[in-house]
This record gives sequence, C-alpha cells and structure tokens, in this order.
Amino acid sequence: MIWLTWRQFRIQAIAALAALAVLAVAYGLTGPHLASLYTQSCGTGGSCTGARLQHFIAAVKADGACPLLYFTGGAIMYLAPLVIDAFWGAPLIARELETGTYRVVWNQSVSRRRWLLVKLAVTGLAAMAFAGIAGLMLSWWAGPVDRAGGFPVGISQLSRFQPAIFDTRGIVPIGAAALAFILGVAIGLFIRRTIPAMAVTMGLFAVALVAMPLYISPHLVTPAQYTHPVSVSLTTMQETSNGEINDPVTSMPGAWILSDVVITPSGTPFQMPDAPACQNGSQQQCDAWLASQALRQHVVYQPASRYWTFQLLETAIWLGLALGLSALCLWKIKTV
Repeated sequence: MIWLTWRQFRIQAIAALAALAVLAVAYGLTGPHLASLYTQSCGTGGSCTGARLQHFIAAVKADGACPLLYFTGGAIMYLAPLVIDAFWGAPLIARELETGTYRVVWNQSVSRRRWLLVKLAVTGLAAMAFAGIAGLMLSWWAGPVDRAGGFPVGISQLSRFQPAIFDTRGIVPIGAAALAFILGVAIGLFIRRTIPAMAVTMGLFAVALVAMPLYISPHLVTPAQYTHPVSVSLTTMQETSNGEINDPVTSMPGAWILSDVVITPSGTPFQMPDAPACQNGSQQQCDAWLASQALRQHVVYQPASRYWTFQLLETAIWLGLALGLSALCLWKIKTV
C-alpha cells in the first residue's frame, strides 16, 4: 500500500521537493546578508531601538531583495495550503470515485479503511512536512527583521504577530497544511467529482484562513490593555474611515495591536471636529488645540511574549479540526 501510494503521489512529491530546494537556495544565499545588516546596525546582543533600529530599517528598505523575499515568502506560505487542499487532498478519493477505479481498489485484500488510512498518513504527513520546513525556513530568514520589531510599513512595522504574517511562520503552517489536506479529502469524498471538489475546498479553506485571525485568534487569550495621556500631532496620528483618530503604537515592537483608539476624557472615541484652529490655522495651532483636549490613547493588544502561546493554540485548533475530518472520512468511506 505504501509503495502504491508513493507511485500515485510521486509527481506532487517531486514538485514539493523542487519548491523547497528553490526556497532553500533563495533564503540560504540571502539570509547571511540580512543577518549582517542587523549586526552592523544593532550589534550582536540586546534590543534594537532608537537610531540603531532606524538605521537597520533604512538598510532593509534600501535592499531590493529583502522586501521581495519577505512578502513573496509570505504569499507562498498562504498559497501552499490552498494548493495542498485542491491538488493533493481533493483528488485523493474523488478521482477514484469519478473514474470508477475504486471498484478494483476496494475489492482487494486491503480494506477501505486501511487503504484510506495509508493514503492519509503518507500524503498528509508529506503535506505537513512541506509546510513545516518552508515555514521554518522563512522564520529563520526573517529572524533579524522580527528581532527588530517587524518589517517597516509606513510609519509602523509589520511584526510576525500580526495576522497577515502570523500564519506563515513557526509551526502554524503544519496545522494549516494538515487541515487543508484533509478538508480536500473530505469534500472530494462527499462531492465525488474532482474539479468541483477542488473549487469548493479552495473556497472553504480561504474562508477559514480569514476567519481564524478575525473571529477566533483574538479571543483565545484575554488581551492586555492600557490607557494613558497622549499628545497627538497631525504628523503622527491617523484618521480612520469613520472619522476617529489613532496614534500608531511604536513602543511595543512585536506586539499584536487589536485596537488603538484616541479617546476623550469621557471615554468616547475622539473624532476630528471642525475646529477653527485645525480648519484655518497652522499645523502648530492645530497641534496646540489638540493638546488642550486632554486626550488619551486606549490600546488593546497581545504582548509579543505570547507569540508562541498563540502558535501552539492555533496549531492545535487546525490539527483538532483535521483529526475530526479524518474520523468523518473513515466513517463515510464505509457507506460509499
């Protein structure tokens, strides 16, 4: 059974190994350079702050390869589970049912459940290994950027704890790949058509990728929060779509900022009024008027120290869902 599974899966396996080889070469050749930029700017120990941090950020932004590899790597890690569920998981059973070859396969000495267990074990573990190795390579390469608080984006930094980056690093890709694969298998088992199953699984897993950081992860651990006086300025504050303003947090590198709102003394979100000092006056006059409003900054966040706690929790959720779907497939295959 293992040999047969390998024969059917060898093309996907070779493609995965080739992709890992390309990533290894790209990150292996450029990783030492990125690390040297960090060492030159921030030294070998301690935190990277102040002028040293700004020097490192400027060096990273000036190097054309660093932004390209940083964001390309993230995009690859998001695409990987979608490819796994559509091209590895969905055809696993759906193709057998669609072409009728299941009549031969399931009339051999190997039972349906054993056949499925071997398929899930070999292909599923390969998917998890691919995602895990790719994610760890990206985490290693981006280590200097993460130690500096994240990649510079505008006046703030995109840390590894932010939702856009979190699912591409550490061990989370292993759980995501496991769920993506078994979701494809389950949908293929129920739909029994390869192409429709591929489309449905890609759509469902894309929804899962969006739902996790928006509706699940923020509630896994009670967030921390603080409120303190703030001297807002037109040069630093940002206006949101509903007219509220915030003052981007730069004092907690690596933290996941869930909410950042400038509030009035009464506790309500502050909105830019049509104050004469800001409508007709100079920037200095407007800043002086804002300073007189006794505004405070209220921030809800997950500290950077909780990064690995969230990595473990989210990975456990993905793997738990994958195990549940595996049990469903083992039950369903007896009734096909």
